[in-house]
Amino acid sequence: MPARTVEDRLREEYFYLLPEIRRVAEQLETETRYRLLPISLNLHKPEQVIVNRRVKECESAIDSLRRRQEGGTFQTDPPKDYRLKSLPDLAGVRVVAFPRSRVTEIDRALRLWFSKWDPDPVPSFEEDAEPLAFKYHGFCEQASVVSTN
Repeated sequence: MPARTVEDRLREEYFYLLPEIRRVAEQLETETRYRLLPISLNLHKPEQVIVNRRVKECESAIDSLRRRQEGGTFQTDPPKDYRLKSLPDLAGVRVVAFPRSRVTEIDRALRLWFSKWDPDPVPSFEEDAEPLAFKYHGFCEQASVVSTN
């Protein structure tokens, strides 16, 4: 029987982690919607705030980890211990807002919740302009359910 490749071990890790990744993505989406509820309730007719959870696909996660390696390849001799958990974006949420003027308001509302996360804004092409997008990355585990009794 041939030895398992790095990619095979990473696929196994991915499918082991997938239920937890999905739970974390759902938790992030729910928390984000909750934090943005005051803004959402005050939107005018054509305005929108759309929140979607995102789960990185298996092959995309493996490719992402591969690109982070020297030379864009996995070292096999001697083999290294690669982990998908080291990726900063296995689960996430995307918030889209119209009009664009709502983006700063949304960022302020979420920045408190993401205060321990590292900001990674997408810069504008124009100097001194607001970023095109606000991004954060950090670590989040599924929170345990709290009883209200």
